Order: sequence, then C-alpha cells, then structure tokens
Amino acid sequence: MKRALSVIVVLALLVVTGVQSQQPPGGPGSPPHPDDPLSRYLFPPELVMQQQQAIGLKPEQRTAITRAIKDFQGKVLDLQWQMQEETGRFGELLDKPLVDQAAALAQIDKVLAVEREVKRAHIGLLIQIKNQLTAEQQARLAQLRAGGP
Repeated sequence: MKRALSVIVVLALLVVTGVQSQQPPGGPGSPPHPDDPLSRYLFPPELVMQQQQAIGLKPEQRTAITRAIKDFQGKVLDLQWQMQEETGRFGELLDKPLVDQAAALAQIDKVLAVEREVKRAHIGLLIQIKNQLTAEQQARLAQLRAGGP
C-alpha cells in the first residue's frame, strides 16, 4: 500500500509536469501565457490549423507542418515510454524505508533528462512551424491570437 501510494504521488507529479511541458504556449485564439515569455514568439499547431484560411496557408506549408507534427508525435511517444520506465525505477528507489539518496538523485536526473527531451522536441516543433510561415502570416497569427480582427 505504501509503495503504491509513493508511486502514485511521483507519477502524478510527473504527469502534471509532463502535461504542462507538452501544452503549446497560449491556447488557440488566446494571448500568450504570461508565465511563458517565449510563447509570444511561437505559434501552437492548433492555432495555425484553426486560422489556416485567415492567414492564407499554402498546401505545401500545410504538408510541411503536418509532417513536423507527425515526427514530433512519434518522438514524444517513444519518450513517454522511456519516461514511464525511468519513473518506475525512481518510484522503486523511493519505496524503500531508507532511500539511497545518491541513487535516487541519479535516477531523477534520468527522469528529468527525458522530460528535457520532450520539451526540446516541443520547442523544435514550434520553431519548425514558425519557419514555415511567412512574416505576414506570423503577423496575422499574432494579431488573431491577441483578439484582433
């Protein structure tokens, strides 16, 4: 029971962190998130998809963005499996009556390294999307996100 509770607490914390790391900065049609200073420079895929007609997205841009999203999803799926594995190992270390601090800290470093890769992949996706858009499309998206006409 104690082990299950420990693992659940750790997984809950990591799931919350993982979900936050995978959320695109700012939601579609919403201003950039104030806690994320980079979100004003990047555009989440949902916003681009929802506003594709308004920004005049060309078929080749859509194809490139779709390919980038698919690549990202495949990479993140692999990382999620890895995260589960490393988190399980971390939970096992914490489940002992006396925790080996050095081993636990080394294992959390592994968990955090996977999380870093997820965040890096997400930022990479957002950069790829931005690089597919013209300066005019980017300006229009920023205007639409801010609630402009």
